[in-house]
Amino acid sequence: MTEIGMPRLSDSMEEGTILSWLKDDGDEVAVGDELVEIETDKATMSYESPSEGTLRIVAAVGETLPVGAPIAQLGAEAPTTSEQPVETPDPAPELEPAAAPTAPAAPVATTANGNENGSRSQVRATPLARRMAAVHGVDLDGLDGTGPRGRITRADVASRAGIEEETAPSRHDPEIRPAFRDKSTTDAPSTQELTRIQQLIARRMAEAKSTIPEFQVQTEADIGALLGLRAQLRDQPSPPDPMPSLNDFIVKACALALRRHPRANGSYRDGRFELHEHVNVGIAVAAADALVVPTITGADSRSVGAIAREARRLAAAVRDGSVTPRELAGATFTVSNLGMYGMTAIAPVINPPQAAILGVGAARTVLALDDGGAVTERQLMTLTLSCDHRILYGADAAEFLSDIRRGLESPLTLLV
Repeated sequence: MTEIGMPRLSDSMEEGTILSWLKDDGDEVAVGDELVEIETDKATMSYESPSEGTLRIVAAVGETLPVGAPIAQLGAEAPTTSEQPVETPDPAPELEPAAAPTAPAAPVATTANGNENGSRSQVRATPLARRMAAVHGVDLDGLDGTGPRGRITRADVASRAGIEEETAPSRHDPEIRPAFRDKSTTDAPSTQELTRIQQLIARRMAEAKSTIPEFQVQTEADIGALLGLRAQLRDQPSPPDPMPSLNDFIVKACALALRRHPRANGSYRDGRFELHEHVNVGIAVAAADALVVPTITGADSRSVGAIAREARRLAAAVRDGSVTPRELAGATFTVSNLGMYGMTAIAPVINPPQAAILGVGAARTVLALDDGGAVTERQLMTLTLSCDHRILYGADAAEFLSDIRRGLESPLTLLV
């Protein structure tokens, strides 16, 4: 009998929650079969069976267990409640009460395409797709998925339900997430349990603010030349696909500056500076009720076009729930951009153990005097660098941020 423990699906994972079993108790399982869906501190992920055999479920749906705690067993024969060897197969073995998956208590519990034991069918689908299917009465069986390895995504369910993607249920949809009670009928506030991702964000941000001596430096970059370059690229007979966004150029500018400023690409740990060999830039992506930061590895050696393609792929993976632990690990610096929401500036909280994080505001047009005294229009973007004062000092931070600004104001240097 092979015991399966709660897997460590991310570098910071300490415990996980069983969201659903993708196989039933007593099923024959092959190596590589998707076995269970687990909510970790970073994302919801499927775990594949490391071996083959008959599945015996130990941990019920909804249970939160530490890494390494037993969640299932794989053996040569189906489990029975008898302690004596069974000489003939029992067509309907009686399971121990603790082994049967129970109905989940969390809002993300299975409500569509589940069997009578509370486990989901073997259909590959993201958690959000399953919740949408439950709301709209869509049968996932037979639905062709467009996600990785044929996984059904939110867009697939929206298409089958005949609704526009922009009107599909979101994290604010009361049919999916618990709504606050009407205060006219009760004085007691409603409560909502945090997901594993939200718990991690709360813990790490509290840790950052209480343990890191943080300071900010801020500057404004004139991105008129960068906007002009993007317009030229768009007007080409064969424009880039996808067209690099402003954020893609920002990631490239940061990556090149990080290569020239090793301490900005480092970490302060146990009284020492750790200077990382590779430049890996994390990009903050808004997911359902959380902020997830996938990593563009080797960003300094990638072209702007390659960064654009990787950023689109990672953002899509975050939003459809298929992002992997490897794609969420290893960032040495982070870019957090709220410009698309019209925010003029953001002073983000450092993501430990990184030395700094860049906050990016919206591009805006202002009137200014040129060198000849004439009034002219300028397109400015506010850049705010939050720094760990234990490894970056004021002059270091100013030089690093100035380097980023120079790259954005001379965008051709980012294409070389």
